[in-house]
Amino acid sequence: MFIVVSYDIPEDKRRTKVHSVLKSYGQWMQFSVFECDLTPTQYAKMRSRLAKLIKPDTDSIRFYFLCQCCQGKVERIGGEPVRDNTIFFA
Repeated sequence: MFIVVSYDIPEDKRRTKVHSVLKSYGQWMQFSVFECDLTPTQYAKMRSRLAKLIKPDTDSIRFYFLCQCCQGKVERIGGEPVRDNTIFFA
């Protein structure tokens, strides 16, 4: 499953921890946005790890699931080319 993850974490320390977890599951695309191609088991593990890090009253993490058809409709203007996502291990 292809998932876009965005987060809004006001505290630097927690935000850094969330960023670190997400780096092990996907590709960092923009400041608070990752793209992840995961199995259902990897997604469950990632979500569980993230849930333990945040304060739900002040922090927010959103997961957007893109179907195969929608993935082909993603457009990009500028920025670095997408890297090979086979290097990610969870």
